[in-house]
Amino acid sequence: MEEVNLTQVSEFLFLGFSEDPKQQQLLFVIFMNMYLVTGLGNLLIILAIRMDARLHTPMYFFLANLAFVDICFTSTTVPKMLANHVSGRRGISYAGCLTQMFFFIWFGGIDSFVRTAKAYDRYVAICHPLHYTTSMTPWLCGLLQASSWTAALGNALTHTVLLTRLSFCTHNWVPHFFCDLSALLKLACSDTFLNNVMVYTVGILTIITPFMGILVSYTRIVAAVLKIPSTGGRWKAFSTCGSHLSVVTLFYGTFIGVYFSPMSPHPPRNAIAAAVIYTMVTPMLNPFIYSLRNSDMKGALGALVCRRPASFRLLQGWEV
Repeated sequence: MEEVNLTQVSEFLFLGFSEDPKQQQLLFVIFMNMYLVTGLGNLLIILAIRMDARLHTPMYFFLANLAFVDICFTSTTVPKMLANHVSGRRGISYAGCLTQMFFFIWFGGIDSFVRTAKAYDRYVAICHPLHYTTSMTPWLCGLLQASSWTAALGNALTHTVLLTRLSFCTHNWVPHFFCDLSALLKLACSDTFLNNVMVYTVGILTIITPFMGILVSYTRIVAAVLKIPSTGGRWKAFSTCGSHLSVVTLFYGTFIGVYFSPMSPHPPRNAIAAAVIYTMVTPMLNPFIYSLRNSDMKGALGALVCRRPASFRLLQGWEV
């Protein structure tokens, strides 16, 4: 399709969640509380790991990274949505929209890679415990972290640069509460074929491949857990594994459903509901799923809150 010069919009307007003022107020309170819980919970995890030398292990290194990325991930969308509600505005500038989308894709990609690295760490710890110290070296952990940030940055830059070549000439109402890539592609009045191709090809590297890696890791972990002679030990391991897989499925399932079928006519409400899950629900659940069920983390958090030394058990068995 031949590209035509068209007037570029200077601002996008969000349709948001509801036109009912009472529903808007209720949703504002709910989402503000979710954002505060997410920020506070993940910040406490970072501080507890930073201040307790016994938690300076690969497992908690990736957990602290995940907590930091979750704070950044939710902060790319939720504060702007809350600010618009308070100010009574619905708009965001064209440059602001591209910036929000860039950081949303970047931190979302990092989140995906860090979850994969964390699953690999648990796989090595459970399935190859004798080689854990020599395998999960500080150099490898640093390399995995740097690779996660770099690969996700390339993905975000690719989609942002490709979006700048599109024209938005029909209307500027985004059926969402933030600048979502799939929603913006549906608004474009120029050819989006290349953009959609990149959603599938680049997205496979940042979403599908990490998800499959996590499933393979947990499959092997479950196989190893089945060999545990203690019934109590197996139940504890399966309980932890099940909670991890639940939040992973929520995160990847909603992401895949929205971003890997950009050509399909998603009802706006369904897309918004899915976005709430991966932008607010899973980051809020992570502190509870990955940390507060762990006795070492609970001890570290207790020592942090009470500001007094506490004794901790050495990392053993199947926790986090």
